[in-house]
Amino acid sequence: MSPHDHTEAPTQAHKGAEVLLRILEEEGVEVIFGYPGGAVLPIYDALFQQKEIRHILVRHEQAAVHAAEAYARSTGKVGVVLVTSGPGGTNTVTGLMDAKMDSVPVVCLCGQVPVPLLGKGAFQEADIVSITAPITKKSLIVKTPETLAPFVREAFRTARSGRPGPVVVDLPKNIIAGDAPLSLPDAEIDARKKASFSAEEIKRAVVALKTAKQPLFYIGGGIVNAGPEAVSLFRELAEKTGFPVTSTLMGLGVFPSSSQKFLGMIGMHGAVEANMAAHDCDVLVALGARFDDRVTGRVDAFSPHSFKIQADIDPGEFNKIIPVNVILEGDLTQTLKALLEEWGDHKAPDLEAWWQKIEQWRAVKGFAFEQNRESDAVIKPQYAIERLYQLTQKTGKEVYVTTEVGQHQMWAAQHFGFDQAGHWLTSGGLGTMGYGLPAAVGVQIAHPGALVIDIAGEASTLMNIQELGTIAQYRLPVKIFILNNHYMGMVRQWQELLHGSRYAQSYSESLPDFVRLAESFGIKGLRARHFGELEGVIAAMLDHDGPVLADICVAQEENCYPMIPSGAAHNQMLLGPDRIYGGAELTEEGKKLV
Repeated sequence: MSPHDHTEAPTQAHKGAEVLLRILEEEGVEVIFGYPGGAVLPIYDALFQQKEIRHILVRHEQAAVHAAEAYARSTGKVGVVLVTSGPGGTNTVTGLMDAKMDSVPVVCLCGQVPVPLLGKGAFQEADIVSITAPITKKSLIVKTPETLAPFVREAFRTARSGRPGPVVVDLPKNIIAGDAPLSLPDAEIDARKKASFSAEEIKRAVVALKTAKQPLFYIGGGIVNAGPEAVSLFRELAEKTGFPVTSTLMGLGVFPSSSQKFLGMIGMHGAVEANMAAHDCDVLVALGARFDDRVTGRVDAFSPHSFKIQADIDPGEFNKIIPVNVILEGDLTQTLKALLEEWGDHKAPDLEAWWQKIEQWRAVKGFAFEQNRESDAVIKPQYAIERLYQLTQKTGKEVYVTTEVGQHQMWAAQHFGFDQAGHWLTSGGLGTMGYGLPAAVGVQIAHPGALVIDIAGEASTLMNIQELGTIAQYRLPVKIFILNNHYMGMVRQWQELLHGSRYAQSYSESLPDFVRLAESFGIKGLRARHFGELEGVIAAMLDHDGPVLADICVAQEENCYPMIPSGAAHNQMLLGPDRIYGGAELTEEGKKLV
C-alpha cells in the first residue's frame, strides 16, 4: 500500500496502533529496530498483520538505537526504534544521547502505562519524557487520541530538520489500544534550515579564500548530515581552490582519503601534517565541524594565526569554543553553493610554498609503525587494520566500517581508507563502547549486499555481545574484526602515561573464547595468534558468505600515536614514549608524559 493511498476523512477512527503504522508508512519507514513488551503489544499485533514495515528484533534496547543510528547515517533516512515502557525506555538512554551528540535523526517510539495510571507508580512506569528531555531534540507524550497522528508527524519533522537528532514519542497503552483519528498530513514542509548568512558574509569569506597563502579546509560530520549534494559540492570547492583538507573523526569519507590533498584526521590522535597545518594556517574554513575538544587541544593555542570562517546549521555552535571571524549559518548545501558561485572562475592560488611545508610534515610519517614479519611474531594492531583495508579493496564490494570505541577506533581512523561519505560509522561525541556491533546490524539491514565490518576491541564487543543473536537470526553477513589485547586499551594507555603504569581495573582477567562463543550462535569463528596466521584469517573472513567473528590477538601494550597531550597545542605532539614533534615547549602536564 502506498502511504498516499488512504482517502479517509480527517476524523475517521482506527485503532491507535494502526494510525501509528499508517503514519510510519507515510513517512517512508521501511524498518523498525525494537524489542516488545506489554505496553507496546497492540503495536506489535498491528505490525504482525501488515507487510509494509520490517521489524528487526534486537536483544537489547540500547542496541536498537545504535542499529537505527547506523541505518540512518548510512541511508540518509530517519532511524526508527520501538521499545516498551519502564526499562525498555530507560535502556535507550545511552543510544539517544549518542544520537544527540553525533546529530543522527532517530525517532524512538516508547510504550507507556495508560494515561489514568500516569504518576501512580504503576508496573513498568517511567517518566521517559523527563528522563530523555535533556538528551533529545524533543520528547513528547501522547495523552489524547487526537494528538497521536500530529505528534508522530512532528517527531519525524523535528528529527530530520535543522541539525538532525533524536526524538522520543511516549505512547500510553490506552492510546494505542483504543480508537484514534487518522488526520490528514499537513502540506509538505521543507525540513532544511534556510540560510541566514548574507551576501556580504559570503563575499568576505571568499575574499579571505582568494588571498590566503596557507589555507586549510577543516570538515566535519555536518557535511555528511547535509547529504550527498553537499559532499559533491565540497569536493568541487576543494578542487577549484586547490586547498588542503583535514577532517574530524566524524567527517572521514567526505573527501577521499586517497587524495594527495587530504591530510588525514585532525586532533588528539590525528596526523602530524593535519595538526601542524591547523596550527600554522592563515585561513581556516570550518565546514560542519564544531571545534570539539578532541580536535582543538588547548583552546587558546588552537590555530592561533588564522582568519577563521565557520559554516554550520546550528547557531549554537558559533563562537561557543573558538572565536571566528565569519559566520555562515544555514544548510551546508546552500552555503557551499553560495561559496562556489562567489568563487566563480577564479584560478586556484599558488600554494606551492604551503604544500612544501605540508610535505615536510607528511614526511615525518606520524602513523608509522614497525611490524616484525616473522611467522611467529606478535601482530601489531595497526598492521592488522592496514592489511584488512588492503584486502577489502580486492573484494569489489561496497565497504562499510563500524567501530567500537578505544584505541582500535583511532587506529581504524588512521589506517583504514575512506573515499565515500556515510561508509564510516563510529561513536564520536559520546564515545560509546558497545556501539559498533549493533551499528553493523543497522548498516547490513540497510545495505544487504555490502561488506560490513565491525572493527572492534574485545572490551567494547562485550558491551553488546548479545547482538550476535540478532546477526544469527537474520543471517546477516557481518564481519566482526576484534583486535584483542586483553586490555581496555585506551584506559591502559592513559594509566601508563599519567598514572605511573598503575593498571587499575583495565586488564580483562577473564575473557570468553570468542571463536567458540561465535560458533555457539552458528557464526563462523576464526583466530589469528601470530603474524603468519593473519593473512589467511582475513582472507577466510572476507570469502565467507555469512557472518564471521575473527579474534585477532594483537600486541598488548601498543600505544596509539600521534597524541596531543591534555592541555597541549597542535604543535606539541607525542610520536612515541620519548619523541616530541613540533618544536614547541610542552606544558608541565605534557612533560610528565615523556
